[in-house]
Amino acid sequence: MSKKVRCVIVDDEPMAREIITSYIEKTPNLELIKSCKNASEAMIFMQNQEVDLFFLDINMPEITGLSLAKIINKKAKIIFTTAYRDYAVDGFNLNVVDYLLKPIAFDRFLEAVQKVFDTHQIVKVEKNEQETSSDFMFVRSERKMVKINFNQIKYIESLGDYVKVITNDTSIVTRETITNIDEKLPAKEFLRIHRSYIVSLQEITSYTNEFIEVGKKAIPISRSYKETVLQKLAKV
Repeated sequence: MSKKVRCVIVDDEPMAREIITSYIEKTPNLELIKSCKNASEAMIFMQNQEVDLFFLDINMPEITGLSLAKIINKKAKIIFTTAYRDYAVDGFNLNVVDYLLKPIAFDRFLEAVQKVFDTHQIVKVEKNEQETSSDFMFVRSERKMVKINFNQIKYIESLGDYVKVITNDTSIVTRETITNIDEKLPAKEFLRIHRSYIVSLQEITSYTNEFIEVGKKAIPISRSYKETVLQKLAKV
């Protein structure tokens, strides 16, 4: 395998994090890039980092693993790790790779990881081809597929089950989630600043700690995205 699988551990139990860390270190082609003690820490980290695989505990305080799994980039794989067998059905309903019961044996860990190895090479190839060949996307709007050039997008707004893409010339409404749209955009050119807004970096005219202005439109920066947004804007 030409590239290592980039892993993140999310678990509120220190011992559990240590065990999975040791397993990752003993497994060729796995690379641990972050160990998080809660879902909030993981949410901040994954905004600007490419993650291939999450080892995700389910029963955590404040934000559960099940809730986090629903917003993780669909290109990333998830292996649930939990002491509670009752969550198995919920886990598989989210289309996770595997479900490991604590205490986790190393041979069972390897069995789950092998499922990721079987698909990882294909995923990488498909992603690389998309990144090198596309400067546009197609979305379904008014019963047809509409082409949108990335350099024409000003900002994107979530409207519940719909998304409105505002371009230089018009606005296009499509029945899709903003998270799915975000996955199609080049990360270097766009910035998620709120659960309901993505902005084009080249279209930003000014910003404060609370708002980003795109032309005359003031778009709020949410509390959960603020640290990541301000750090990225400071580097532009």
